[in-house]
Amino acid sequence: MTRVRVKPELLRWARDRSRVDGERLAARFPSFEAWERGDKQPTLKQVEAFAKVTHTPVGYLFLPAPPVERVPIPDLRTRKNRPIDTPSPDLLDTLYQCQQRQSWYREFAQWVGEAPRDFVGSVLPSDDVTRTATQMRSVLQLDLEARRQCSTWTEALRKLIEQADSVGVLVMVNGVVGNDNHRKLDPDEFRGFALADTLAPLVFVNGADTKAAQMFTLVHELVHVWIGETALSNLDMATDSTNEIERFCDRVAAELLVPLAVIADEFDTRFALQAEVDRLARRFKVSTLVILRRLFDATKLSRDAYWAAYGSELKRLGAKSNDGGGNFYLTLGARAGKRFARAVVVSALEGRSSFTEAFRLLGFRKMSTFDELGRSLGVVA
Repeated sequence: MTRVRVKPELLRWARDRSRVDGERLAARFPSFEAWERGDKQPTLKQVEAFAKVTHTPVGYLFLPAPPVERVPIPDLRTRKNRPIDTPSPDLLDTLYQCQQRQSWYREFAQWVGEAPRDFVGSVLPSDDVTRTATQMRSVLQLDLEARRQCSTWTEALRKLIEQADSVGVLVMVNGVVGNDNHRKLDPDEFRGFALADTLAPLVFVNGADTKAAQMFTLVHELVHVWIGETALSNLDMATDSTNEIERFCDRVAAELLVPLAVIADEFDTRFALQAEVDRLARRFKVSTLVILRRLFDATKLSRDAYWAAYGSELKRLGAKSNDGGGNFYLTLGARAGKRFARAVVVSALEGRSSFTEAFRLLGFRKMSTFDELGRSLGVVA
């Protein structure tokens, strides 16, 4: 049995990078500790299996030293006002997939003669927050009363996605890598990102987060599109970002979803704070954390009261939404984005793209899945 030499530091790097549970690795590869110590060498098949389990390009394991991986777009994420290093393979694979999809759609848009989206890059981070929110609300045709009438956060989020899709934004909401339900995305690592482009603006929202949190993330990333700035975000309503662009996006998103004048008028001090926060969160279809921040912005809460309430609410909120249930084809449409999925299906049916390329872009392998997706999108009879 032929064994290959892999440096122990590369095995350790791949293990740490993958964030795969150590017990799972030990169960799958009983000799892993010996490999890490350099006491024993794996076979080529074992290296390939290890690369698959840790989501590592197999060629990386034969490099002279661990590579330094960087997020391929501007990374505006911070933790305690410090940049976040070492992106997970789940984040990187999601970003690469979205970049490939955006590149494909840009060519498709040029081919069918779609006009550039004039709202991309139409505002500056120095612009007035309220005026920018009003402009975006007009383009997206967002109506506060219509959102109030939505019975659930899911319904409100779906409507907002449809409105963004209708003006030309590729909106993709996914809680896993591609269609792999075993690779759940971590909202603590990132909430979403925007890939600005005049023909194919793309917004990705981490679907593993709560629906209420996804609403704010979606609008925050849309503000990035309006600025014309590509960026990766993790969003923290507790404090103002030190980054000018992130701070502007947060403020515009908050004003667009929860106008300061409206919440100041609707807040009723006769009731307990928690009850009012819950009511206002249902009214605006945003998270309770966003409501607390807006009450603080409207000077309805002192700084001490805000911090106390915010800390309590963080402890109370534990559950994350699950992206795995529901109708598979509807879920697939949301994961890839309906505008994008529809374009890929149409392009394949018209012969401009191969079905092999369509399957790769959409993340499945069966023609029956393609046909059913086309029917769910109203493209295939």
